[in-house]
Amino acid sequence: MNHERSARLFEKAKELVAGGVSSQIRVNEPAGTPLFFTRAKGSKMWDVDGNEYIDYIQGMGPNLFGHSPDFINKQVNEDMEKGYIFSAQFERELEVAEMVLDMIPMEDATVRFASSGTEIDQLLFRTMRGFTGRPKILKFEGHYHGWMDSVNWSVHPPLDQAGPEDAPIHVGESEGMDEATANGLVICQWNDLALLEKAFADHPEEIAGVIMEPILANTNCIVPTPEFLAGLQRLCKENGVLLAFDEVITGFRVARGGAQEFLGITPDLATYAKSMAGGFPIAMIAGRRDVMDLIGDGTVYHGGSFNSNVMSIAATYASLKYIEEQGGAFYDDINGKGLRLMDDLRDVAKSLESDLHVQGVGSVFAISFTTKQDITNWRDHARNCDDGKYSRFAKEMLKQGIRLSSNGRVHLSSAHTDEDIDKTVAAAAAVLPTL
Repeated sequence: MNHERSARLFEKAKELVAGGVSSQIRVNEPAGTPLFFTRAKGSKMWDVDGNEYIDYIQGMGPNLFGHSPDFINKQVNEDMEKGYIFSAQFERELEVAEMVLDMIPMEDATVRFASSGTEIDQLLFRTMRGFTGRPKILKFEGHYHGWMDSVNWSVHPPLDQAGPEDAPIHVGESEGMDEATANGLVICQWNDLALLEKAFADHPEEIAGVIMEPILANTNCIVPTPEFLAGLQRLCKENGVLLAFDEVITGFRVARGGAQEFLGITPDLATYAKSMAGGFPIAMIAGRRDVMDLIGDGTVYHGGSFNSNVMSIAATYASLKYIEEQGGAFYDDINGKGLRLMDDLRDVAKSLESDLHVQGVGSVFAISFTTKQDITNWRDHARNCDDGKYSRFAKEMLKQGIRLSSNGRVHLSSAHTDEDIDKTVAAAAAVLPTL
């Protein structure tokens, strides 16, 4: 597969854009050079060299309906004729808020809109500290909550730097981070109730809130055990700690009510982004009215010129309206196709005696290479999964016209077809023996 023009454009990009890319994950393109694209529609993308791909990156998750769905284009085009950014309120914003609050399981909740997942998680942390008057947020290794200094610690730390399991060392994901921000975090292992109990005991009256990906999409798409979830909620209530779900990836993707509906547990607060606007930039925090009132009265400050802009609200309205009109059939279809792809990949791997491993929930899942049956947290992944082999797999799949992410996460969209799935499985069958 020829990528000559993309390679030339990347050389030019490096002279104009730092590193040639505008988000660091894009530099790890399986092609060996970051690709440049001319267009994308539905489940497909076309690069500047004329290559066609079935795309499972889907913007790293936002494109729940595939690229550039007509019904979103129509709504955005209609609404943007009235203006772009009012820096004021408009009725469509209230319509979206009503739709959201009807869909998610939270009761007596309110919302506030912003523009990105990283940004909305920062508001979440500020709100939890403001409500409780406590200084620390408990986060788990392997969980990603944005690239800001206050939380970009111990996301995927090298095990030789991460310290013992029962007393993890804060490991920054970047040079230049403010070391003092680590003092605002308690790092813990995920899916291990005994270690969680120890973390609470070690920091009495210090923890304002717990943040986690309720389905760990940034590490193997791990579903937590019911025992861990129940214990976590109990510990939070016993210690006066707020429980928050980062549903930036899972919200409106895994179910109508997101991971809360899927897992049957309701947190005090939750954050959303990605799938809620079908590809447009928006984010949202939702939560208990008494907690959210601190944002409402300005006790916890939040601002932003682009918050609830006309185009993003229009796209969210169109997305949620489409989901509601489709009813349960929407999630039956998208999760069903994902589960079929997962099962077919497992069957191919078994027939070829490959250690390809698939784990997840249908509309979002992860591919890795390991002989371990289930991966339960980050250290489990780091000890048992062959990331280098996955990189080779993704590179060879790209040559077959299948675009996979560099981190192993697969995003289904409602635009993916049975033919796409058949081609993907056939490509895997061709590639696995070459590894």
